[in-house]
Amino acid sequence: MNIFILNTGRCGSTTFIKACKHISNYSSAHESLTAHTGIKRLAYPEQHIEADNRLCWFLGRLDKEYGNSAFYVHLSRNKLQTIKSFTKRENFGIMKAYKEAILLHCDTNQNTENIAADYIETIDSNIELFLKDKTNKMNFSLENAQQHFEKFWNKISAKGDLNAALEEFKINYNAS
Repeated sequence: MNIFILNTGRCGSTTFIKACKHISNYSSAHESLTAHTGIKRLAYPEQHIEADNRLCWFLGRLDKEYGNSAFYVHLSRNKLQTIKSFTKRENFGIMKAYKEAILLHCDTNQNTENIAADYIETIDSNIELFLKDKTNKMNFSLENAQQHFEKFWNKISAKGDLNAALEEFKINYNAS
């Protein structure tokens, strides 16, 4: 079974994968196929956990390839904290792409917090719609990571060092 950590970004996906490195019966990676196109873009190995916020732009293809046979996690973080993190990165990455390519002709004087909030609402809505008919799924909030990761561990029948995995959530990876 493959597992996909769907998220907006800036919500703990790096930390989530660091925790997954303590699972012995799955491989795991963060944004491992981002440079690929075509069939290679979603060609993850079996028994793999992938976190990549860009997957939210490939949900139709993800559904065709994995459908209900995969397990999906909707990873989120406190919205205001996520907005704050994105505003520190307004001129590169997904914020730059959203502002300049998705919101074509976006008013350059528009408040960065409003753009980040719009991006988050768009991605979370896309994820919710994608997951509405999936049976193998769970919501996971970063604020409840210890409790939610243990639930995730049990749902996927993970093997390895759960205590070491939980310790990863005490470390702030990839901070803005």
